[in-house]
Parts: sequence; C-alpha cells; structure tokens
Amino acid sequence: MKIAVLLSRARVEEKLLFGALDKHRVAYDKLYDPEIIFDLERPAFHYDCVLERCINHSRALYALRIMSGWGIKTVNTYEVADCCGNKFLTTMALLRDKVPSPRTFIAFSQESALAAIEQLGYPVVMKPAIGSWGRLLSKINDRDAAETILEHKETLGSYHHSVFYIQEYIEKPQRDIRAFVVGDECICAIYRYSEHWITNTARGGQAQNCPVTPELNELSVAAGKAVGGGVVAVDLLETPDGRLLVNEVNYTMEFRNSIETTGVDIPGRIVDYVLDVARA
Repeated sequence: MKIAVLLSRARVEEKLLFGALDKHRVAYDKLYDPEIIFDLERPAFHYDCVLERCINHSRALYALRIMSGWGIKTVNTYEVADCCGNKFLTTMALLRDKVPSPRTFIAFSQESALAAIEQLGYPVVMKPAIGSWGRLLSKINDRDAAETILEHKETLGSYHHSVFYIQEYIEKPQRDIRAFVVGDECICAIYRYSEHWITNTARGGQAQNCPVTPELNELSVAAGKAVGGGVVAVDLLETPDGRLLVNEVNYTMEFRNSIETTGVDIPGRIVDYVLDVARA
C-alpha cells in the first residue's frame, strides 16, 4: 500500500497525521504543494490514496481534480472540496438534502442586497462565499451599517465581493458546536465559547467537550453526506428554542485543540479512514 499526504507545510495537524501513519507502519510520501509540478498529459505518480491537507483552497481544488483524472483516490474528493470551499454550494447541498440550516439569501447588487437584508431583518450576517477562519464576516445591525459595508464590498470590486451571501443571524448561547465526522460517524464534538459573536478557535474561541447526542450525530452525518462524505468538520448553531442548524462544513479540518478536549484520537481515526479508502 502506498499513501501520500498533500500539504502546504507541516503544521501541528499534519505532524499528528504523520505520527498516526507511522503507528500503522504504512509507507507514505509528503507532497508539498509549493514544490509539486503536474504534467497534465503524463501522470507523474500513483498512490492507493492521497490525503489532502492544503492550506490554499485553489491549490487543493486543482490538485484533487488532477489526481481524480489520473484515477487516484483522495480524501477528501474533488467534489467535496469544491462544495465545502464555497458556502453557496454548501448551502444548496444542505437545502437539497433537507438538512436544517440558517435562512440564506444571495444577491448581486447593492440595491438587491440591501432589500434582501431588510427582508431578513436586522441583524444579519454577511460572508464571502469563499473564505475560512472567520475572516471577512460582518454582523450588520442596522441600515447605516448595511449601506456602508455594501459600498465597501462593491468598491473592492473583486470576484469574491461581487456576490452578496446574506444569512440570518442566530442568537446562539455564546458558543457554537464543531462536530468531527469521519465516514458515517460523528466521532466527537466541541463547543467553541466566545463573548464575541464569531466563535472560531482561530479567532480566540475556547474549546470544551460537547457530548455527541443521537441528534447531533444524525445531523452532522447528514451534513457530511450532503457535501459528498469523507472527513469533514461540521459547524452547528443552537437556536434559542433548542434546535440545531448546520452553518458550514469544512473539508480540510483543523483539530489540534480538540484531541485532548474530547479524548478522541482524531488523527488516528482519519488515518484509519484513509487506509479503508485505499483498500476499497
């Protein structure tokens, strides 16, 4: 069996995954995306499975598509990366599979975006369709703020700012939930606490173990299947009336702060899944 890990650099997560592969005594290569060259006419290598761990979404997407064309199995697949890397595509997949999620509008101009915001009602959350780590999120509390942010986005003028992704604001209890899904199981979950409305651990959110209830498992696995399955992290919001809504699904998940918190060997479970895919 021959495995590879496609990565940008060896962060804590990647080193933990290398350790899990070493425990299995599996031969593996490290493919660094700043160094790799793809000859599109001549496949340069073959592996039983490649575990994708790129930081840059575009690099991950191109590499996964190329390897898929070469007949190489990957975790995750190109289709999963494409869906999860774009919040609009994720939302459409969740709606298709009737997975509960916040109400979301898409608009293409300042005028229509402002009308959508006022139809949803303040406050709302505006996000870039492509982005991670809680960056460029805006909580819009009133019309003055809406007009200002919409003008800024239109003035910036890039492709990412020309589509307005607008979501209802959920009054969550100063926390959200990140659930880790491997295949057909939610293996563990954490609460991410913060006094700020953005609770990402990358933005200072504090992790605490979250029990995996049957409801949380069912909803998280359903979200994972909606985007194509594999190894994903599902972000969920708790509504004031106790419902769970799937907010986002992440395909190259970070987990360094969640192993000790949950007591689950997350890198070990990921590697187990990769080896199962390689053997299939």
